[in-house]
Amino acid sequence: MQVYDLIGIGFGPSNIALAITLKEKMQAGYHIDSFFIEKQPEFAWHANMMLNSTHMQVSFLKDLVTLRNPASHFTFINYLHQKNRLQDFINLKTFFPSRHEFNDYLAWAASHFEDSSSYGEEVIEVLPERIGNDVMYLRVRSRDQNNNLHERLTRSLAVGIGGKPRIPDSFLALRDDNRIFHSNDYLRRIKEFSNAKKIAVVGGGQSAAEIFMDLHDRFDAAEVDLIMRARSIRPSDDSPFVNEIFNADFTDFVFNSTEQERSRLLGEFWHTNYAAPDLVLIERIFNVFYQQRVVGAKRHRFLRRHEVKRVDSFPQGIKFALHNLNNNQGFSETYDAVILATGYHRDHFQALLSPLMPFFKTLSVDRNYRLDAIPQFKPAIFLQGACESSHGLSDTLLSVTAIRASEITRALVDSLDQIKSPVTVRTVSPLIA
Repeated sequence: MQVYDLIGIGFGPSNIALAITLKEKMQAGYHIDSFFIEKQPEFAWHANMMLNSTHMQVSFLKDLVTLRNPASHFTFINYLHQKNRLQDFINLKTFFPSRHEFNDYLAWAASHFEDSSSYGEEVIEVLPERIGNDVMYLRVRSRDQNNNLHERLTRSLAVGIGGKPRIPDSFLALRDDNRIFHSNDYLRRIKEFSNAKKIAVVGGGQSAAEIFMDLHDRFDAAEVDLIMRARSIRPSDDSPFVNEIFNADFTDFVFNSTEQERSRLLGEFWHTNYAAPDLVLIERIFNVFYQQRVVGAKRHRFLRRHEVKRVDSFPQGIKFALHNLNNNQGFSETYDAVILATGYHRDHFQALLSPLMPFFKTLSVDRNYRLDAIPQFKPAIFLQGACESSHGLSDTLLSVTAIRASEITRALVDSLDQIKSPVTVRTVSPLIA
């Protein structure tokens, strides 16, 4: 059985950037065998939030490679050149392409790795492979769409599986009710509710704001309640000095700070990334409510400073017990559909790596995103997009993707130099589940 130098779990922006870096490293004379496994049947980046008129909140210069290697074939600018759109994009006079276009850029970059990636496979577990007293390899087991089981061996692992929808506690008991769904599933599911009379959007960030406006434009008659605990919708702060927290060198500052100082920094700048829609989008929402006042309509409501205390499912709809924090009073509302724009959590890699947990001292990572393991555990495991608490708010964003890929690649090469040896590994036959 082939032993890979690296297997990447997930093939989104983080691992695509890593694949590019490894490819360019090989062009410079290094030999690195890598393979990437993606559970989606084809490349898609937030496919269910590809709404009309949505655009990037990050400059196109923070693409997969430019901050690391502006001369790379894989820059967004070269993508435009390859697609014969560079001059027209320049005429747009913007740093912020549409989300549809950036998705196409990512798919274009991913298409260069068809021979070293597999779609439609879900990794189900990662097992330690011992030689003597040491764990030398990892056995990555995945299942494809035809229910075939695949096993691959690797000397290292890059986990880039993105976030998992965060479901508030009050909704957990009703997670199987198909009238309640997360924004992660929005475009796929909203088509089922064309006849809905009343819809709730829970959340106060970019996704909640985009979905509210999409519902306003999509349905002529549906009433939409935008529900959040905050008093107002706060815009994202993208001013130059604040944006410095997303610079690659700021990662060093955050990582080298004390735990208390890191916590303070995360709190101070939390609204640069969370619960902070674009100002233009906020102004559009404000205009919707203002025009309702002009014509005396009461179609939509902005239920600010409201908490969802209880949720119940009835044949006639989803009933909310709401608490108005402004007057400390409660009331109930019933909805035909509920969309949870409540963000993501990024700790679900722990379940995937659970067979390896005895080998980790803690779940902390070093500066190069490698999990801290006991000396007998030789494979390097790198986490992408799951290190916000140690590396800062930029960790889940595109801002440091290119630089992080370079840092992981350097650490990977160092690790491989230490563990590569002419050891024979037992052959594993393909399994059919």
